[in-house]
Amino acid sequence: MKQGIHPEYKKAVVTCACGEQFETGSVKQNLHVEVCSKCHPFFTGKQKFIDAGGRVDKFRKKYGM
Repeated sequence: MKQGIHPEYKKAVVTCACGEQFETGSVKQNLHVEVCSKCHPFFTGKQKFIDAGGRVDKFRKKYGM
């Protein structure tokens, strides 16, 4: 590896919009994110499956299912 061309890797504090904070490694010291594992619907189990505009029914009707 060449010396002097790589950014300095340091500990970073990640702050989510929900207020959760955790520490990780990054070239930046502070990171701000909108969604984390504490508030993401996939990880919380509050995920909603929505049939947008009747697409499933349209598919079933088209292919005779």
